[in-house]
Amino acid sequence: MTTNNGSNGINGGTGKFPPISAKLPAMMHGADYNPDQWLHDPKVLEEDIRLMKLAGCNVMSVGIFAWSALEPEEGRFEFGWLDRVLDTFADNGIYAWLATPSGARPTWMSQKYPEVLRVGANRVRNLHGLRHNHCYSSPVYREKTALMNAKLAERYGHHPAVVGWHISNEYGGECHCGYCQEAFRDWLKAKYGTLEALNLAWWAAFWSHTYTDWAQVESPAPHGETMVHGHNLDWRRFVTDRTLDFYRHEIKPLKAANPELPCTTNMMDLFYDLDYRAFADDLDVISWDAYPTWHETDSDESVASWFAFNHDLFRSLKKQPFMLMESTPSLTNWQPVSKLKRPGMHRLSSLQAVAHGADTVQYFQWRKSRGSSEKFHGAVVDHVGHEHTRVFGDVAELGRTLAGLTDLVGTPVPAEAAILFDWDNRWAVNDAQGPRNGGIHYEKTVMQHYRALWGLGVPTDIVGSGDDLGAYKLLLVPMAYLLREETGRKIERFVRDGGIAAVTYWSGIVNENDLCHLGGFPGPLRQTVGIWAEEIEGLHDGDRNSVVMAGSNPLGIEGTFEARELCELIHAETAETLAVYGGDFYAGRPALTVNRLGDGAAYYLAARIMDDVFYRAFYDKLAHEAGVRRAFGGELAPGVTAQLRSDGSVDYVFLLNFSGGEAAVGLDQADYEDAETHERVSGLLELPVNGARILKRPATRS
Repeated sequence: MTTNNGSNGINGGTGKFPPISAKLPAMMHGADYNPDQWLHDPKVLEEDIRLMKLAGCNVMSVGIFAWSALEPEEGRFEFGWLDRVLDTFADNGIYAWLATPSGARPTWMSQKYPEVLRVGANRVRNLHGLRHNHCYSSPVYREKTALMNAKLAERYGHHPAVVGWHISNEYGGECHCGYCQEAFRDWLKAKYGTLEALNLAWWAAFWSHTYTDWAQVESPAPHGETMVHGHNLDWRRFVTDRTLDFYRHEIKPLKAANPELPCTTNMMDLFYDLDYRAFADDLDVISWDAYPTWHETDSDESVASWFAFNHDLFRSLKKQPFMLMESTPSLTNWQPVSKLKRPGMHRLSSLQAVAHGADTVQYFQWRKSRGSSEKFHGAVVDHVGHEHTRVFGDVAELGRTLAGLTDLVGTPVPAEAAILFDWDNRWAVNDAQGPRNGGIHYEKTVMQHYRALWGLGVPTDIVGSGDDLGAYKLLLVPMAYLLREETGRKIERFVRDGGIAAVTYWSGIVNENDLCHLGGFPGPLRQTVGIWAEEIEGLHDGDRNSVVMAGSNPLGIEGTFEARELCELIHAETAETLAVYGGDFYAGRPALTVNRLGDGAAYYLAARIMDDVFYRAFYDKLAHEAGVRRAFGGELAPGVTAQLRSDGSVDYVFLLNFSGGEAAVGLDQADYEDAETHERVSGLLELPVNGARILKRPATRS
């Protein structure tokens, strides 16, 4: 896979990206496989091969936590068992993502070299245990990891069964040891150059926290410094950079042995502690682990839209197909309630990932562990050990579907709408100390805006402030509290060049150092949106206000909508007022505006409207005004969504029913064919509970 963030990686003339691996140019289907847990029973491998073929699984992730099996004592390496696994795979047409085992170090290492264990924010070193309980700065841990990875690369870098490297597992956490403190200071010196610059950026004069010696700078601590917001923000950025540096350290011997093998590390849904966008250029392909809590309510619409957002986010990191590295074929064992997937949900949830750009569907785990913390986690092969289970049947059925979707591999998602989402903005919003410390709900806000586009069947990218906006026609900017001057200029150019932008309250408040913009909010966007935000009010949970649409407003939206939690008091400067507040002392003041600028327009929403009906109507109008491409021309019932992948000649339309009931979709006049049965489809299409259909049609343009 190319590492280019754009269309240059698409094969000329085909409209497709190359497959993740030329060895396996098909939909990858498989699971995490832990043969190191079964070395006492050699018959297990033989039976597993039979079952893998029966389930239509063609790839496994192997060795993720196998360090103790690979190096049971320091310097004594045991590769024979892994040789047998990979050779058997090769003989049977099965492939492997071979893992580096750094996600959990062996006990002998912790005993002999305690420096490899992390130190918490309380400055106490951890005991051995759990996963990722190791310091990314530790010279010993880096030395041991480099040695292990070099041996794996030398032995398996050209093995016919290996399609790529699975680096570690779900990176996360932080260390506050002496090595990390020095690394943090070095990072700050490289960024700021002088203590004077650091003190200004952190506004360290507050509470007399000015630094006069680099040695005084430490990481945030519960019994120390936590109130300097620029400090908190830079520590989070440092943790991301330190983790990324360790990833680079891990892949160096692997790339030296065979630079053609792709490397990835599996990420987690909207993980808070790491800025995943920083990893994009260093990963050859993006992979992530999805574990929805299906069936919490009668409709799965809310859960489905959250994971749709994540699929779009991970696809957008490189603007190309991604890997669903982990999911569960049945249930988890670590969520508050471990509920079984209802009939149809395994196929539906798996095809949701494919619809948003996944070229793989993989699971944790292949065979259930017999003991320890994940012994009851879902798996393809249950403790009973055979194929005669409901779950195995669901997996085998999906395997047959995926085997027929080879033509889909590499096709992009043609998104012309985007949502701005930055990790450092997320961190800063939640650290702001106002206007609602009892729930600012940034993530829920982003999701409420995204869910409207999802329900309208509008393909959407999730972009960062550093991304090019030139490919988009509609841009959503929800709660962009931390907004750089250059990002403001970029959004202004986007609008002047004909784009439609929708900006909300609590945007353009601080810069990249978490210092407030001077001269009036929303800072760099004030001219673009044509308003001045004078004050913002945090409402108590029981407080209500309303937003009243102006009569004959150009959006054609009528009625009054309830506002809660946040109401911003704004002045329309060059903007036109589309709606006003209905209550309190600011009744009659603008609540929704539009500013015409150049060839485009910028809308500003000053209050948190709680009704999804408003957002669906609002973004339906904006999508029409912007002329963005939709997956489907017909109406979609609540809980039903349409998603699109296209190679430029053929569109693949996924109709997905998360409503919890039966649903009917009236097809538009395009020439549709069922991608699985190849039958012509027209008129009213019935979707059963948890139903999913994949349709093909000649490619359409926006």
